[in-house]
Amino acid sequence: MKLIETLNWRYATKKFDSKKKIDSKSLELLKEAIRLSVSSYGLQLYKVLIIEDPKTKELLRAASWNQSQITDASHLFVFCSYKQNFTEGVDSYISLLQEAAEESNHSGILAYGKSIKENISSMEDLERKFWSEKQVYLAMNNLLIAAAELRLDACPMEGFEPEKYDRILGLGDQGLHAVLVAPVGYRAEDDSAQFRKKVRRSTKELFEMI
Repeated sequence: MKLIETLNWRYATKKFDSKKKIDSKSLELLKEAIRLSVSSYGLQLYKVLIIEDPKTKELLRAASWNQSQITDASHLFVFCSYKQNFTEGVDSYISLLQEAAEESNHSGILAYGKSIKENISSMEDLERKFWSEKQVYLAMNNLLIAAAELRLDACPMEGFEPEKYDRILGLGDQGLHAVLVAPVGYRAEDDSAQFRKKVRRSTKELFEMI
């Protein structure tokens, strides 16, 4: 199984080669992998910003505890969840379902949309926030696996100041909130982290057959 080999190859890259850039074809493949990610109800209520502008990356590095991956990586993926406009998001998704449906009777799809809205609106604000942010983690996983398959390096990061990201990128005006970031590019030859043995819990510890 090639996937296992790929997962063993990847690691959280600590030092990127700032001279190497991702080609346009690979970037499109990464975007498509994220687009095909699973999400609750299939809604994909998030947005992914891909930062390549050096000046913007410098500003974001200052809001990321000065971690060099932010500026040295070829591209910085910023995964954002929506804080509002959930109803509009559901309506947009239902419209897509209707366009894709072969049958002329769309009453079932409309009922599904109504059920989704009721479920989301029944959540408390904090519960809705956590639910929305969980979707972002699912999307990032697709990015990490796709990057590894392309032999691109990545580093999922929670070590940044979301409020500063929101301000720098103007996310508040869009009803968005930065949740996760992932620098993607090529590992530096002298990144010592690549030589560490991958440590994971054993199969016996991690799984239980019932």
